[in-house]
Amino acid sequence: MTKPTQIVSVPCLGPADVPSPLRRSSKPGDGFPKFVPPTQYVRHPLEWNPQQSQEEMLFEKAGPRQQIFFDPRQVRAALVTCGGLCPGLNNVIRSAFLELHMNYGVPEVLGIRYGFRGLNPAVGDPPIRLTLEMVERIHQTGGTILGSSRGPQEAAVMVDFLVDQKIQVLLCIGGDGTQQGAQKIFEEIQRRRLPIAVVGVPKTIDNDILYCERSFGFTTAVAEAARVLDCAHMESKGAPYGIGLVKLMGRESGFIAAAATLASQEVNFTLIPESPFVLEGEGGFLAALRRRLLDRRHAVIVVAEGAGQDLLGGPSPQRDASGNRKLQDIGLFLKERITAYFAEHGPEVSLKYIDPSYIIRSVPASSEDDILCDQFARHAVHAAMAGKTGMMIGLQHGAFIHVPWSLSVGRRRYVEEEGDLWAAVLAATGQPKRFQ
Repeated sequence: MTKPTQIVSVPCLGPADVPSPLRRSSKPGDGFPKFVPPTQYVRHPLEWNPQQSQEEMLFEKAGPRQQIFFDPRQVRAALVTCGGLCPGLNNVIRSAFLELHMNYGVPEVLGIRYGFRGLNPAVGDPPIRLTLEMVERIHQTGGTILGSSRGPQEAAVMVDFLVDQKIQVLLCIGGDGTQQGAQKIFEEIQRRRLPIAVVGVPKTIDNDILYCERSFGFTTAVAEAARVLDCAHMESKGAPYGIGLVKLMGRESGFIAAAATLASQEVNFTLIPESPFVLEGEGGFLAALRRRLLDRRHAVIVVAEGAGQDLLGGPSPQRDASGNRKLQDIGLFLKERITAYFAEHGPEVSLKYIDPSYIIRSVPASSEDDILCDQFARHAVHAAMAGKTGMMIGLQHGAFIHVPWSLSVGRRRYVEEEGDLWAAVLAATGQPKRFQ
């Protein structure tokens, strides 16, 4: 039975009574693109099972509103990129600037340098004023022209900076840690009752942000990872009993490892955080790998960086600057254990270990991600100009939505062991459901 429908509300700075300058309309059949009514929603979840108790949620559909909160001519906006690099960051910067400056007519857009550090004058570099010439070709390169960093700054200090710089719109581009930091900025702004909109653009190469079925950069990362897997396959076939062992990104969610496996179709074993495994014993991973080598004389293994942490005593109690638990290196651990196992049990193997993580993070976005970056950026601008705040742009069932941070931060998407994606991986690799 379906639970009562919940309309997911998003904080707003006040009534939207300024006519939008965008060349759109609300009249059908006039040939103009349309504004999105404030009462248009996207249902979640898409599927309904009468045998299960499900809560149906209605998210605000993202898009340009006919009436907005800010007078664009009086707005000063700013963009900040935080966390690790990801394909498409420059694309988001460029599209957000163009939408703000060219379409809304915002006179000045600032670029905050090196993440949240740039919002703290005591430790950060001063912001730069973005121009058309500056952003003209940045979408053709990887990285971010603004620079990035990990770690929070004091919310009160960052809000003081926004007030001092007369910034009314702040777009925060980053993963869950960034969105948590942005939420603290929003809460401090709310406490002071300031008319400043803070909107997030979700960026995670791991594709693990809740209510965002695909984050920008993910498709590019999968394509790059698949090429690495194809090369690992060639390496493994180039020697008797060759093994190609590739470690990919995926701290807590194995989406890149799973998707790259399906894209390559040359992988024999895929290990992800969501599916625990054992090494020893007849049903363990090492015995299965040995059977594969004796049968086919080569094997390709993909391991996500967060997989098998229990085999190394669990994640380190230490945390990185973003607040993530520091992971033990499962790639090097597997390399050593595989080498030792076959030295004892035979046959003699030739193992090639590849970790392409930082190379993959730094490449330019693919055409598919180019489009997604543009959409995320422009929807974030539309939300902020309408006075929406305390939220990020999400993506559900192909539709962009407004997701309040109170509902999303600190939570993640995971590969479902009983879901279609993992079933496809098991079918493609032929590996057992569990190594146990």
